Amino acid sequence: MMASDTDEVLERLIEDVRPKLRELLKVEQVLDHLYFVESDQKDQIRQRVRTDGDQMAADVLINAVMKKPHTQGWFTAFVDALENSGCVSAAECVKNTPVEPDVEAENDCCVRLIQIVYPSLVTMNTDEVCVPCHAEGLLSAEDMDIVNAETAQRGARNGARELLRRIVRQPPGWFSTFLSVLRETDHHDLYKLLGGCSDSKQQVKDGATGECPAAADGCDDSALTDTSTAEDPQDESTDMYRGAGGESTQLSSSLEPSEPDGPAPAGAAAAAAADRDNIVLRDYQEEVARPALEGKNIIICLPTGSGKTRVAVYITKKHLDSRRAEGRTGKVVVLVNKIPLVEQHYSTEFLPFLKPTYKVERVSGDSQLRISFTEIVKNNDVIICTAQILENYLERDTKGEDEGVKLSDLSLIVIDECHHTQKGGVYNHIMMRYLKQKNKNSSRRKVQKEPVPLPQILGLTASPGVGGATMMAKAEEHILRICANLDAWKIMTSNLGNYKREPKKTVLPVEDRKEDPFGDVIKKIMDAIHAHAQLTPACNVGSQTYEQWVVQLERKAEKEENHDVRVCTEHLRSYSEALNLSNTIRMCDAFSFLNKYQEEEMKKKTVPDAEEAVQITDTERFLFKLFKDNKERLQELAKNPQYENESLSELRKIILKEFSSRADARGIIFTKTRRSAIALNQWIQENPKFADIGVKAAYVIGGGDQSVVKPMTSAEQKNVLTNFSTGAVNLLIATTVAEEGLDIPACNLVIRYGLVTNEIAMIQAKGRGRAEDSSYILVEVKNSGVAEKEVVNEHRLNMMNKAIDKIRAMSHEVYEGKIKEFQLHAILENKMKEKQKIRNAVKTIDPSDVKFTCRGCGVHVCTGSDIHIIENKHVVNVTSQFSNLFNRTENTSLSQRLLELESNGFIACKACGERWGSMRLYRNIECPSLLVQHFVVWLHGEPYKKCMKWKDLPVTFADFDYVEHAAQLAESSDEDETE
Repeated sequence: MMASDTDEVLERLIEDVRPKLRELLKVEQVLDHLYFVESDQKDQIRQRVRTDGDQMAADVLINAVMKKPHTQGWFTAFVDALENSGCVSAAECVKNTPVEPDVEAENDCCVRLIQIVYPSLVTMNTDEVCVPCHAEGLLSAEDMDIVNAETAQRGARNGARELLRRIVRQPPGWFSTFLSVLRETDHHDLYKLLGGCSDSKQQVKDGATGECPAAADGCDDSALTDTSTAEDPQDESTDMYRGAGGESTQLSSSLEPSEPDGPAPAGAAAAAAADRDNIVLRDYQEEVARPALEGKNIIICLPTGSGKTRVAVYITKKHLDSRRAEGRTGKVVVLVNKIPLVEQHYSTEFLPFLKPTYKVERVSGDSQLRISFTEIVKNNDVIICTAQILENYLERDTKGEDEGVKLSDLSLIVIDECHHTQKGGVYNHIMMRYLKQKNKNSSRRKVQKEPVPLPQILGLTASPGVGGATMMAKAEEHILRICANLDAWKIMTSNLGNYKREPKKTVLPVEDRKEDPFGDVIKKIMDAIHAHAQLTPACNVGSQTYEQWVVQLERKAEKEENHDVRVCTEHLRSYSEALNLSNTIRMCDAFSFLNKYQEEEMKKKTVPDAEEAVQITDTERFLFKLFKDNKERLQELAKNPQYENESLSELRKIILKEFSSRADARGIIFTKTRRSAIALNQWIQENPKFADIGVKAAYVIGGGDQSVVKPMTSAEQKNVLTNFSTGAVNLLIATTVAEEGLDIPACNLVIRYGLVTNEIAMIQAKGRGRAEDSSYILVEVKNSGVAEKEVVNEHRLNMMNKAIDKIRAMSHEVYEGKIKEFQLHAILENKMKEKQKIRNAVKTIDPSDVKFTCRGCGVHVCTGSDIHIIENKHVVNVTSQFSNLFNRTENTSLSQRLLELESNGFIACKACGERWGSMRLYRNIECPSLLVQHFVVWLHGEPYKKCMKWKDLPVTFADFDYVEHAAQLAESSDEDETE
């Protein structure tokens, strides 16, 4: 046989065993014994080990070994290198030494058992175990040096991990030898956990093949599955063969080991119990948790996907354990800022690890519990809730109401996404109470009074941000203020080292359309409106600057009561929105939006059964005709796919490529508006190519009612997120509501589609991709400025990291001084705001001095003395004069019961059709309920700022007197009967 033929046979042999070699190779040690691999290539492979781990580097090494032309004797040299580096099992694989199937299966079972009890095994005394392992041949001299170096540099746990990774690479028979070592070094608990018998040492050594105890019991492989959690693997047990640099690729989707058909082996059951009782942290997690375990207030700042919540669970458990040991009650409240996060933290984190030792409950606006929050706090050890619920009950206590909660009732508060503890948010309100009491406690100590107990504070965040700072000093100040608001002793960060997972980032700039006849028609319509209203815009139509200009113009027109210009601005805003939709999604979606807007405006002018025809001004006729004349052309162009925007084409390519190249693809598309999220979902649903490659899309949008687009209920949001977690949905289209906290380990594609906000949102969006090989892609959309904004955010991120480093490097005296200064400033600022709030609450303006005119046509509607409040919530006008000013439209689809009020129709201005509110039935009395945003409010003859809520007005309206009004109605009815 010629040499080339022999080489081909040897190459095929190596390829056949490549998967096994990837598990067994100790790459750096093998490299030292390979003379035919070039030095620079060896350096590259060593670097690959450090960045990606042994398994990834093993492929590069094997490729280098088989690289042609071959050096004479290359195969023998490779086998020798394996044997000399301690990779005996790998050498036997390459030499094609047969291994009995039963022995190989038994060895695999032993490795799996080590995986299961891994969290307990890393607590071994590594120095004691290492020497006998070397003496028994489980570790080579080089292995022992590496384990000892790892122990010295990074601690005993890391040394134990390195030791375990190396012994499982040994030939079959290593398990019984390792059991002997554990027993000889007095690791009796670990020995028993692995199934070691309690008889003499000799009994262990008598096993001829080193049989795994679990294997001897005839265990099913399913009994030996990994116990790492859905959010974040807390150790390397999922893959004992991998190197230090890589991340496991086999994440379990369950918190519990899967159950075999028969009874689980003793070792597996004990391991599962140990895993629940003892939360095992990675080294960097232990580092950031340490001050909190000493009772200090801290902020933990770690990247998304690094297990911050797991650290919080660990701290919570240790906190409750220590207080119980001291005979004191522990009470922990975990605060989140979004309702879906309540269930997520409850079911995937706190409950599995804290039951049955502690009682855990969750409360949110969606909770079905019918007992008070105060009772829930009393009867449970850990309560997970939205921050507003706690704030409401703290306020109840402040006001002296029943069923309140005090900060002193709590021993630990965990604040998720704590970067929101600023600018008057609900987190800030809670912490302001804390800071005030802390300040009072200082005064109490001075007069030798007992201070009021305050809870420990634990903040969690992936990014505090820089608050829009452009200079380092301002960035530091922003972060220090957050630290002060949370009364943090320190902000804790850590280098994740080999655990760091950064998605591959791509920015896709998109060229503008070569032709855009649809947009040209819209711009032509807008130019006609400009000419009609004698307006001269100084910016490009459709841009953000243009939208701001139109809003300012609208406010000016309202103030000057120029209703022609005001109605023109409303139509201009709709056309500007249509241009943006055309640049973001399909032209047909933009046309559909425009058409619906025009139909709604026309409805206002055509009220069935109205006593008088609604007035249509010449300007309104012009605007309606303008759309009608261009409607057919717009509709025709919207159907032509050759004019679609390039951004949508790029998005199509990304989705098709990702979902056709991998069976387990799962992604999130972040978009700017609710309307675009819904339209993108519809676009995907209607495209058969997406269905062919298994794309199952759904959208999730916010629950607030501030948009014209129907909001999602919390139950609807939860249902979509659950389907996404389970894989029933594999492509989620979301607004920013899904950026923070959403935990989907398998998500491998994150797309920000024409959406870039600040550096915090950028970090949060990146963090939604939790898979090892995830991608983060930004797609440019016309007028979005994605690429430029992303560069700014990267700069801010660098500035933030440098600012955090500078703050952490401060002496504690300097840091404490700055924190105290910011806290005193915050307390004084809060006092001033409270005083202003009290002054505003007085609302000295007489209701009769307030006048309301229709925003649509300027007709006088009523004065403040005509307005009354029902149940401190609904603003009504029940005067007969007012009833003559509106038309009523029945709406059978709008029928919702709010307390004792039933909404059963709309009311709209008789003159112009502007919708003013709805007709409500209150205890059998019809009451026109008003929405303030549909009126221009005049105070002392001057137009007041545009109000979106009645509470924004500095006026106190009278309460609705049901008895008096009912009596008037009865009297009026009697008079009618007499006549």
